[in-house]
Amino acid sequence: MATETIELPVIGMTCAACQHHVEATLLAAPGVQSARVDLMRHRARVEFDGSAASPAALVEAIRQSGYDAVVPRSDGNLHGSSDHPRADTGAGLKAGLTIAAGILAMVAAMPLGSAETMGPWDLWLMRLMPWLYAIPLSWLRWGLLIVTALLAVWAGAPIYRSAWKALWHGETNMNTLVSLGTGVAFVYSVWGTIVGGRGEVYFDSVLLILGFLLLGKWLEGRARHAALAAVDALAQLLPAKVRVRREVGEVLIPLDDVRVGDLVVILPGERMPVDGVIESGRTTVDESMLTGESVPLERGIGERVLAGSLNYDGAVAARVEQAGEGTTLRQIARLVEQAQGSRAPMERLADRASAVFVPVVLGLAVLTFVGWLVLAHDLTQAVAATVSVLVIACPCAMGLAVPAALTVAIGRGAQMGVLIKGGEALERVAGLQAVVMDKTGTLTEGKPALVGITVLPGFAEEGLLRMAAAAEDHSAHPLAHAVVDAARARGLTWGTALDVQVMPGRGLSATVEGKAILLGNEALMREWSIPFPGEVHANADAGLTRLWMAFDGRLVGCLDAKDVLRPTATAAMAWLRAAGLTVEMLTGDSARAAEPIAAALGIAAVSSGLMPGDKVSRIRAMQAEGIKVAMVGDGINDAAALAQADAGMAMGTGAALAQEAGDVLLMQSDPRGICTAIGLARATVVVMRQNLGWAVGYNVVGIPLAAGLLWPAFHVMLTPWMAAGAMAFSSVSVLLNSLRLRSWRGPELAG
Repeated sequence: MATETIELPVIGMTCAACQHHVEATLLAAPGVQSARVDLMRHRARVEFDGSAASPAALVEAIRQSGYDAVVPRSDGNLHGSSDHPRADTGAGLKAGLTIAAGILAMVAAMPLGSAETMGPWDLWLMRLMPWLYAIPLSWLRWGLLIVTALLAVWAGAPIYRSAWKALWHGETNMNTLVSLGTGVAFVYSVWGTIVGGRGEVYFDSVLLILGFLLLGKWLEGRARHAALAAVDALAQLLPAKVRVRREVGEVLIPLDDVRVGDLVVILPGERMPVDGVIESGRTTVDESMLTGESVPLERGIGERVLAGSLNYDGAVAARVEQAGEGTTLRQIARLVEQAQGSRAPMERLADRASAVFVPVVLGLAVLTFVGWLVLAHDLTQAVAATVSVLVIACPCAMGLAVPAALTVAIGRGAQMGVLIKGGEALERVAGLQAVVMDKTGTLTEGKPALVGITVLPGFAEEGLLRMAAAAEDHSAHPLAHAVVDAARARGLTWGTALDVQVMPGRGLSATVEGKAILLGNEALMREWSIPFPGEVHANADAGLTRLWMAFDGRLVGCLDAKDVLRPTATAAMAWLRAAGLTVEMLTGDSARAAEPIAAALGIAAVSSGLMPGDKVSRIRAMQAEGIKVAMVGDGINDAAALAQADAGMAMGTGAALAQEAGDVLLMQSDPRGICTAIGLARATVVVMRQNLGWAVGYNVVGIPLAAGLLWPAFHVMLTPWMAAGAMAFSSVSVLLNSLRLRSWRGPELAG
């Protein structure tokens, strides 16, 4: 079985009920394994068995459910702004004209009321426009009928078509409620026009309901576009044309034609089109849109540049390492889009409610009509209350409450160099109680330097360093880099090590110049039963990390390296403690190397000399006590601990973005990113709860108010056009509240 994944743009969804119907349809389709419909982006992400289903079959299934879909383009480009649902300027124009016509219709309908219902406004209008009251009532009624019918067909056609399609397929959505509400009001008004006489007509309500709905959709479209702006910004970071150096000189070619190994030329003021290594020139670059680092960075020969970064002041030529979908920028964009389309646990409440929302509202509308007719014997009020109930109900607000906040927050995090992998990860990060972290590369710079070599009698210092460099030459560990860099600084050369075997958390073994080499910590030596001579002290000086070395089962010396704290680590640890989090260090280094670092950071709990499995055990022990714990590490040696933790945070620059094991990727190797991720997650959960509270509360309060339950006691009742305005405002307010996260500044760290 070949599992395939596809994202299908879905056309015609208007509310959470639509989202639920499309999702249910896809899940019922043959060969579909999972389906997730994103109301914010109007897309469906489907995993299916390629031998049992096809993209065309999935599109057809969506069409059969009353909606439309298209097979996405296959050019591999970043999804630009044209792919996202935008505010339609035509909808804005229709909304404005329809609302204006509704207001005029309201004024024109005032003479149609009965003498008993005339109030101060009617008397004022009669004095202001006596000619209006001189027009025969039948002319006014028929004129309003014609204008309303024409505008309803012109402006409301998409609404009625959507409702009809849903009805044809045995479904209901928000457009069903609006269509029924305006339909009941229009039919009642037509009947009143035909029979003549004085009495209420609701032509103005029909126009205002449609106008407010269109206005709400237009504002909602603008807010959606703003919420999705982070990915739009990423999409615009790449140039369309690239300057490539060929044998005939420099030529401009399309970005999609660039291949790995090409030599591209980037002039000052241009964006880097690829990930590559500079071969000539020197410049400063701005990587803030990728990593959140606002300070320009110097880049010269041999240094790496990332696609999308801005070249400030120097012309450089870079050899392409990654192009197209392989660039860090494309990986970030994919991760952000997938995360924004994920579903948070908090959304389940809205999902359950949206599945039954519209049928329940239809039932309440029927009860409202019958109640007014039976108890009050008032057909006019029965119609008005029924229409108000139908149009005030808003499933959109519930459907957008969580995904709107999630979309904005993940986009904002990406702008700050923090990639959160979806709604579930975000909620876990928000609920953390403890943070445990590795030392090297997380709290320290991760670039230890060799500061001393101790050699036992009978061995030479340079010989020991040469053989250690041969063993460590292909290792990615920071201590390995320290050994190799020190050997190169002395001008040493070495051959190729054989049978290299890395033992995570301890060291490595290899064969170098015919000798069996062991290089690692004290635990590795004791594991291999390597004796320590009496004149050798096993403990390094405080703050030093010691690598022991043995030849053919005999200890020959050790190499001492020292790392330094990251400049922001102290302030970050202080913020975490102030935020109520327990902070603990887990490291494979010795206690003598770890404790000075922990003391400088104010970390009281330190577990040293740990192997990767020990870190996992410590996290499990904390979880057994009911503690929600995050693990922060480099994403390689700490992969198992990152996976075990309630939330794993992987430090790094994004070079191996797709392979990271964490729930959160910190593009800058900066401890401040931990604080940013936790602070943003907590702020987002607050906004989610506010949105859900508003959406549920709006409907709980609005529907009874529209039904007239307060009328007997307080004579308070919403008119249909007031209900329409409230409905339009409800979903827009949820989006506007979510957009506050776009300006979230991050935690303030002392110092």
